[in-house]
Amino acid sequence: MTAPTRRQFLGQAAAASATLAVWSESSPAETKSANDRLVMAVMGTNGRGEALARGFARQPNCSVAYICDVDQRAVGKGIAAVGNQAAATPVAVPDFRRALDDPAVDVLVVATPDHWHAPATILACAAGKHVYVEKPACHNGREGELMVAAARKNQRVVQLGTQRRSSPGVIEAIERVHKAEFGRVLFARGWINSTRPSIGHGQAAAVPAHLDYDLWQGPAPERPYRDNLIHYNWHWFWNWGTGELGNNGIHALDVCRWGLQVDYPRSAVCGGGRYHFDDDQETPDTQIVTLDFGDKAINWEHRTWSRRGFEGDSFGVVFYGEAGSLVMTGNGYKVYDMSGKVMTDGTVETDDTRHIDNFVSCIREGGRPHAEIEEGVKSTQLCHLGNIAYRTGRTVKFDPTAKQIVGDDEQRGLWSREYRPGWEPVV
Repeated sequence: MTAPTRRQFLGQAAAASATLAVWSESSPAETKSANDRLVMAVMGTNGRGEALARGFARQPNCSVAYICDVDQRAVGKGIAAVGNQAAATPVAVPDFRRALDDPAVDVLVVATPDHWHAPATILACAAGKHVYVEKPACHNGREGELMVAAARKNQRVVQLGTQRRSSPGVIEAIERVHKAEFGRVLFARGWINSTRPSIGHGQAAAVPAHLDYDLWQGPAPERPYRDNLIHYNWHWFWNWGTGELGNNGIHALDVCRWGLQVDYPRSAVCGGGRYHFDDDQETPDTQIVTLDFGDKAINWEHRTWSRRGFEGDSFGVVFYGEAGSLVMTGNGYKVYDMSGKVMTDGTVETDDTRHIDNFVSCIREGGRPHAEIEEGVKSTQLCHLGNIAYRTGRTVKFDPTAKQIVGDDEQRGLWSREYRPGWEPVV
């Protein structure tokens, strides 16, 4: 990465300090600690980060002091999202490490592309910050292990943005699974079906003036800028993204694993390919993954070119028991007996508010967050194992005790990645 010049750095730091001083003077004369006012920095505000900045700003005794983004246009979105809920306009910095340098900051919110999730979280924990990080937890398996180690070493609260963990309706449904209300549950299925547009065939282009592409790439091996990459299409390139499995599969697989009460599988098998799109995407537009846990299994399926899914819905989760099934789709769930009769039902809400509430409460009062990073990493690793099976065309054999791939050097190589010099995550 190209470091800023000393003049640029000092100018940026001075501007940040001046703005923060104004913010501090205009806020109540309270100690900024985990027991009263929490100070936030939000990293990545083009999409999810914009909503999270708004959500954290609405929290009692929480202030968003920094908006960090490499795109000047996204910075404006983040500042606008905080709006008049901020004591003063947040400091805008392209490099989130400037916010980590500020001892007043308690929390880093990470809503960047996947390749930044783990490196940013690890640096934030080392700087003494708590972290709310969007899903998937990490870009590869090894990063997940390092995230957990960083949280433990620095005793930080780290919550993954799998907000279904905080939904009362989902919690209620999972309790029904655990109580075996429809018999012993042996199999779970998750899916998503959508009609995404083609990303076409991009061309090499000059980096737009509003974008710091060098910092956007950060820890990822450097690739030339192309005109069909940023801001969303990076999902479909292995250098930065994890495909639809990591993008949306993590939500369903997390619920499936939670319900079945399993951690790591013995094997992962994958079928699928790039059947529909003729464009630059590297990740599959059609993918079916089966994860075997010995006495239970999970299946995931996605198609990004056809909306018709299972159970009449484009996204959902089903648990199959020996005396019935539980189907969770849309805004509710239903429990069926073996004849297909509805035995009971309930509603499901998946907004961010309760998940943010839970995270903030754990910082202030202690306790384990609903999507604590170790649980989030376990679910994310299922995505990585499925993708590794796809990329190698072979079954992944996994030792759930040692937590490592067995007997295949190519697959083990995909458990980690190369980094740009100086960006290797260290705990």
